[in-house]
Amino acid sequence: MHNEESSTQESKIIVALDFDDLSKAKTLVSKLDPNLCKLKVGKEMFTLFGPDWVRYLVEKEFQVFLDLKFHDIPNTVAKACKAAAQLGVWMVNVHASGGVKMMQAAVESLNSLGGNRPLLTGVTILTSMDKHQFDQIGYQRDIESQVSHFAQMAESAGLDGIVCSALEAEMLRKEIGKEFKLVTPGIRPVGSDQGDQSRVMTPERALNAGANYLVIGRPITQAEDPLSALCEISESVASL
Repeated sequence: MHNEESSTQESKIIVALDFDDLSKAKTLVSKLDPNLCKLKVGKEMFTLFGPDWVRYLVEKEFQVFLDLKFHDIPNTVAKACKAAAQLGVWMVNVHASGGVKMMQAAVESLNSLGGNRPLLTGVTILTSMDKHQFDQIGYQRDIESQVSHFAQMAESAGLDGIVCSALEAEMLRKEIGKEFKLVTPGIRPVGSDQGDQSRVMTPERALNAGANYLVIGRPITQAEDPLSALCEISESVASL
């Protein structure tokens, strides 16, 4: 259904590229190995540098997670997901709060492309959100229950997985199918700065809790030696 590395074990690390300077981003990417990591392109870089930046990374043989969190009427989201697929990305995501109909439309648009289409994941509750911020939104459930509800919605809509905090991974693994992917931002190796994340976990604990993919940004991208930092994290989770 999607491309996997065949010569080596599939990398579980997704490096989050958050740059406003294209040359700095290219310098970093040149130091990374597509066999050791995938790359995430979010709203800032996509808005600044557009689809050509995604194509550049795909041409460098990186698997790209296009993290644009589509959330709109079903037809618009379906077309956006199809457009993302045409860039050759490995994964694209939508907000689960957009509802089952919206998610189903996205699934149908990607399935219409045939076998080699991106994974589709649903964003549950952002890992930057703490209890106070969450309560302000007005959901009737607590964070864990709401994440669980979104996960079940996403699974029923036919998505390949969800984006969630690793703190919810263990709970979700008991509730949803083994094949359902859990993509976990807010991953911080021991000794790293928490930054703007509220619900965080170390790489080892996240994988042990049931996460499939770990989104890691600054601990790699701002390291003195990014490849060395990536290798260190990669080796720490290789047996998990």
